[in-house]
Formats: sequence, structure tokens, C-alpha cells
Amino acid sequence: MEQPYAIEMLHITKRFPGIVANDNITLRLRKGEIHALLGENGAGKSTLMSVLFGLYQPEEGAIKKDGREVRIKDPNDANDLGIGMVHQHFKLVECFTVLDNIILGVEPCRHGFLQKADARKKVLDLSEKYGLKVDPDALVEDITVGMQQRTEILKMLYRDNEILIFDEPTAVLTPQEIDELMEIMRGLAAEGKSILFISHKLNEIMEVADRCTVLRKGRYVGTVEVKDTTKEELSRMMVGRNVEFVVHKEPAVPKEVLLEVEGLTVASKLHSNNAVRNVSFSVRAGEIVCIAGIDGNGQTELVYGLTGLEPVKEGKILLKGADITRAPIRQRSTGGMSHIPEDRHKHGLVLDYTLEDNMVLQRYFEPEFVTSAGFLKRRAIRAYALRLIEQYDVRSGQGPVTIARSMSGGNQQKAIVAREIDKNPDLLVAVQPTRGLDVGAIEYIHRQIVAQRDAGKGVLLVSLELDEVMALSDRILVMYEGEIVGELDPKTTTVEEMGLYMAGAKRKGA
Repeated sequence: MEQPYAIEMLHITKRFPGIVANDNITLRLRKGEIHALLGENGAGKSTLMSVLFGLYQPEEGAIKKDGREVRIKDPNDANDLGIGMVHQHFKLVECFTVLDNIILGVEPCRHGFLQKADARKKVLDLSEKYGLKVDPDALVEDITVGMQQRTEILKMLYRDNEILIFDEPTAVLTPQEIDELMEIMRGLAAEGKSILFISHKLNEIMEVADRCTVLRKGRYVGTVEVKDTTKEELSRMMVGRNVEFVVHKEPAVPKEVLLEVEGLTVASKLHSNNAVRNVSFSVRAGEIVCIAGIDGNGQTELVYGLTGLEPVKEGKILLKGADITRAPIRQRSTGGMSHIPEDRHKHGLVLDYTLEDNMVLQRYFEPEFVTSAGFLKRRAIRAYALRLIEQYDVRSGQGPVTIARSMSGGNQQKAIVAREIDKNPDLLVAVQPTRGLDVGAIEYIHRQIVAQRDAGKGVLLVSLELDEVMALSDRILVMYEGEIVGELDPKTTTVEEMGLYMAGAKRKGA
């Protein structure tokens, strides 16, 4: 007799105001398989997984586990059934330590007292076994996004879950960490765990998944055996057209210096050493300069210093010749700098504002959007938001009045990219601009960044995606332990050579 499926989601329908997020979707997960879930931003992937994890209740359909129908009213029910989920936007308490977050809800107690020693040992054993190195005593608010990702995975492993849902798990990881995660997923599947893996990255799906189910605009398109398909075929199923995987751009013609950074030093929140140490570089009009490096080597703090999110300890920042080292954020913004931030929730959006209000966050005080008496011109804001929504294909249930929090991660990212590029900046600081975007959206954003360069703007790109670094940049600066250790030409370097600089095995002049 055939073994029952680990999970069956049968004819699931989930509606939100103005949108059917899941429209009669059926998904079957076999025991011990890695099953990829693929679709455009807003296709309904995260919603479907949130239904399985008990965060949403479907209007129609049923869920079976091991052939038996189950009712999952909340995440506690899911955990009791052995279902765990690593969310795209992490569900962590920022003022708690890593260890406290991992054991939250399943705290080990004896005689009413918390027993952390055993929990710490189990967490350290798990982190060692799966190569997920974390500092259990660090506060979540002080650790990198990649480290938060590891904390989420450990939280799931700590609970001994057998059905593991990974929602965009590699969006914030470095290439090395992605390879490690793929190995971890293979190991978990070999142990008999069943994995649902949401991803936009076709290379990862081809590498690690056994089967792939494709959704488009909330509907089921099909399920394929990965070994019998191609990247091109999957992308066609996902977006309904052929997708360009190559970035087309002419050679750069750099002009005057727009950004000059001299001897910049930025303190670290995590330890007594400085996160950025005596960094100097420049960005010219008409070029894309990329900061490459393994996550946690000072890129985040460097961007914080440049954009005014963190104070600078030493050094000087000049934008178009003007000293902005101590300038407030608005002065940098109105002076010609745009910033696509690494953490879209913390620094990119006001999640409980509408989409249209988020679109004018840095421009609401301009005459186009406010009267001389200080009242917002609501009609002008609405028209502006509608234009950007149309131009950048930002999908949301209720258009410009959608609350930002309710949108998919990829569409939140598209809204930020639209806002920052449309400001027509002289300098665009873009940190992980395509994080969590599908191949169609990545293709569009890459074209927009190259168009900025060709229009005579300067672009400072910070990316952990080596393919993106090689495809977009005109110059590559590699950061290692807070210093720039190499300047490379993408036309003459290789990914392997860049990897040596990123790992600290090679330095300029050495």
C-alpha cells in the first residue's frame, strides 16, 4: 500500500479584502522530500504556508497530515503536529537574546524555575551539528539579518519538528551560507524530515528540490519533477513569459566624483572593535560601484554611516563636494542621496501606513504634496502613488490604500525601490535591492539600476549575491573585517578570486 503524504493541502481558498490570495490550491508533500514552492511576488506562496502553520484560516479546503484530516487553528496546533516555519520576515523578540528567542514558548522548567543550561547545550549542539553558528547571549536587535535567519532555523530544529517550512530562507544569506543551508536541508530530508521550500531563486530549486509546485496570481499552475525540467521552463510557468537572465549594459563612462569617503570609521554595536575601520573610496557619476563581502564584515555599518542611520566615529563623507558627515538624514535625502535599505521593515517602511503614504515618506513636505498652510494634497499623493504602482507593478489588494504590513515581502521591496529611484537622486545607495524578488522583478530592477547609471547618476550597490555583483558592477570593492581589502574589475576577475578576498585569504598589495 502506498505511503500517505506527510501533508496534503486540498482545494485551499483564502481571501483578503480586495484579493483572493489562494484560489482552490492543492499541494501534496511526500515524506522525506524537499518540495519547492515557486511563484511571483504576491502569488500567494507565503499565504498558503501561513494557512498550513495556522496563522490564517482558509475559507475553503482541508489539510491532511499522514492521511488524517487535521484542524490547525493557530501556530501552537501546528507545532503540536510537528510543523515548524522559518518566516520570511522573522518572528523574533528584538530585546531578547538569541537563546531566549529559540526556547520561547517551550521553556524548560523544573519546580517552576527556568532551566537554561540544558537548553543552551541543546542549542549549541544543534548549531554545531548543522553549521548554524550563533552567539546564544547576543541580543537579537544587535545581530545581523543573516544571524537572525540562523536563529529562526534553530528555533524550528529545537522543537524537533518533522515538517519544516522555509519561507525565502536564502534571501538574506551569503553564497557560502546558502551552500551550507542547502547541505543542511539535504541532511534534514535524509533524516526523514519533509521540507517545503519557498524560493524565487531558480538555481537553488534546481540544486536542492525534488519537486516544484508553481503558483501564479493565487492559482495553481502545476507540479513538476525538478530533474525533468529547466530554469527557463520554471520561469515561464512562474511569470507567463520568457525571462532574460543576462544584464545588458554598455561600458561605463564615469564622470565627476559624486561621493567621496575619507578614512571612515564606524563603531560596532556588538563588540568593542570598530565595525568599519579607516575606509576610503569614491563613487563617480555614471558608474556602479559594488561593495561585496560576506555578511557581517562592516557593510551594514558602512551604509548606516553614509546614510546617517548611525553616527560616524572618524572620517569624512562628501556628497557632490558638500560635507555631510554630521548632516541629518533629511539633508542627505534632499541633497541628492536615495537609500534602498537592507532591512525593509526597520528602515524602509512604516508598516501601518498605507502604501500611498509610504510612497511620499521623504517628499511629503515638497510643494507638490503639501499646501502652503501645511495640509497634505491627498489627490496629488494618490495620483503619484498610482503612477509608481503601475510603473513598478506593485501588487496590493486595495491599491494605494493598502496597509503596507499586509503586502507580500517582494511587493514591499518593489514599493521602496520605486520610491527611492523616482526621487531622481544623484547617488543611489542600494543595499540588497532585489532581496526576495522573483526573476521577472529582478530583471526589471536591474534594468532600472543600469538606467540610473546611464542617466549620469552614481550607484553604490551593496549585495551578497555574487551573480548580481558580477552582472551589475563597474567596479567591485571587497570588504573584510571592516576594511576594503581589494578593488576588482568585474571584466577581468572571477567569482573564485573575489571569494578569496571575501574570506580574507587575499588582500590588495599582498
